[in-house]
Amino acid sequence: MATDSSSTPSNDKPRRVRRTRMTGAERRQQLLEIGRTLFATKGFEGTSVEEIAAKAGVSKPVVYEHFGGKEGLYAVVVDREMRCLLDMVTSSLTAGHPRELCEQAAFALLDYIEEYTDGFRILVRDSPIPQSTGSFASLISDIATQVEDILGKEFKSRGFDPKLAPLYAQALVGMVALTGQWWLDVRKPKKAEVAAHLVNLAWHGLDGIEAKPHLIGRRKS
Repeated sequence: MATDSSSTPSNDKPRRVRRTRMTGAERRQQLLEIGRTLFATKGFEGTSVEEIAAKAGVSKPVVYEHFGGKEGLYAVVVDREMRCLLDMVTSSLTAGHPRELCEQAAFALLDYIEEYTDGFRILVRDSPIPQSTGSFASLISDIATQVEDILGKEFKSRGFDPKLAPLYAQALVGMVALTGQWWLDVRKPKKAEVAAHLVNLAWHGLDGIEAKPHLIGRRKS
């Protein structure tokens, strides 16, 4: 009886596939990506070292070896996201006209939300770690400092008090940031339309700004 040469003899054992061992840097990056996803979906409290290790296919001590625990991993994730967002905003401010600068800043934040949704979800949560490298509020303050310089020059050229530039910078950046948090989930209207409306409010508000604003109600202090 002829035998099928393509059949596998019963005494042949299946070959074991060798797993490629990760370098320390590769493992660290893997843990950061897994932690980032879990922190975004479950929050800090809802994420455990056991789950992080299980998804990475390693034991808990490996996570502790790289980050000292969940807190250390979370702090690194937050720091990376803060630097990413700040870099995107500051590098976008290239135009000379103030209105286009407002557009660029609005687009930078909305771009980050669209491209790094998990990162933004992590940033807008209240950090449960006091020693964390920063917070969303401190990040917004850093961005406002960049805008403050632009507004200061505009205020001075128009005869307004440049010392008030920090106040207006915080107000404008805060407006965009809060709108971004709302847009994070609704995603309507489209990004360009959201940016246009933000700049419309900011620009026309600044366009009609009073050098010495006054209160119209009874309360004066």
